[in-house]
Amino acid sequence: MNGRSAPERAAPGSEPAAGPPIRLSLDVSAVPERPAGSGRYVLDLAAHLAARPEVELYLVPRAGDTARWERLAPGAELVGGAPVARPLRLLWEQASLPHLLARARPDLHHSPHFTMPEAASVSRVVTIHDLSIFDHPEWHPRVKVGVFRRAIAVAAERADGLLCMTPATADRLQERFSPRGLVAVVEPGVDLRRFSPVEPEVGSDQAVLASLGVRQPYVVFVGTADPRKDAPTLVRAFDRMCLAHPGLSLVIAGGPSWDDEPLRRALAEARARQRVRHLGYLPDGAVAPLLRNAAAAAYPLLRDGFGLPVLEALACGSPLVTTDRSAMRHLTAESALLVAPGDAGALAGALDMLVTGDADLATRRRRGLEIAAAHSWEASADTHILAYRRVLAARG
Repeated sequence: MNGRSAPERAAPGSEPAAGPPIRLSLDVSAVPERPAGSGRYVLDLAAHLAARPEVELYLVPRAGDTARWERLAPGAELVGGAPVARPLRLLWEQASLPHLLARARPDLHHSPHFTMPEAASVSRVVTIHDLSIFDHPEWHPRVKVGVFRRAIAVAAERADGLLCMTPATADRLQERFSPRGLVAVVEPGVDLRRFSPVEPEVGSDQAVLASLGVRQPYVVFVGTADPRKDAPTLVRAFDRMCLAHPGLSLVIAGGPSWDDEPLRRALAEARARQRVRHLGYLPDGAVAPLLRNAAAAAYPLLRDGFGLPVLEALACGSPLVTTDRSAMRHLTAESALLVAPGDAGALAGALDMLVTGDADLATRRRRGLEIAAAHSWEASADTHILAYRRVLAARG
């Protein structure tokens, strides 16, 4: 397939005829004990594919990490056991995984995090989350830059399919490379059972907030505060506007970044630093209550990416501000306020509007709930399966 053609949007219509279940192997060995972002995507994808009759699922976990997958995807078969340490795991992927796949004989192998077993003879699909490692290597640990740049180039040259989270990433991939396989836009989903505007039981949200030591009103940021998420600009924006809102706090929730220094510096320089709470990594059950009760949710992304926390905030009905990037415009579709990346003044103004409650807030909230409903994990599983079938049909 000519990689210069427009990327496919994996949506219903003109799909290959359904056949027997796809024997699919999914590499889940890179999912950490405390998943976020891409790890959360793999967890939910595995759980929903395991429940689908169209898929006969094989999972490739890390050694010692089988109990989680047995609980999460009881319909799947676990094969292999990758080493825990990343360097050894990447070597195992190249040296051992091809032999394991030759014995398991899946129709298709999905590598959901840039790399793939290069010597495997089975059809292979690779998820490309974004290309910031080329355009902004300073946002990534130095040791990862060379490894993942090469991995993406290899995937573009050899993979039978490349799944991108956003149209912007798919377009950028085809500008930089000439992929030989199918390039499809396959958006992840949101768990609408967990993320909802309605608390599961009366009083349960307040119990969670009390356990976290969080009082309303507050602005919330959820996610690993790595350089792409630009939490320091959020701290500076909050510092500008919070004096007009007595009692308002900023809550930052997420695991540690590989580079926390910019955030620490922003916090040290903030006049209102006593009104900023850094909660760290939260259990799954705490995230939705935190979003649901926020005066505003902020996701000041510097670079195009899917932004799962944005979708989770929309599903909870949170008043939302994010940055005016093409991926965010595509995802939020007028359900959020958009500001220029890195502009603390504009972000402060947007936060002030949300906390005050502007006239269009209810309309944006309704639109956000509609967008979230269209991004269920059931719908995402459908588009993944469709992309798998198209890859297999193209290979013949």
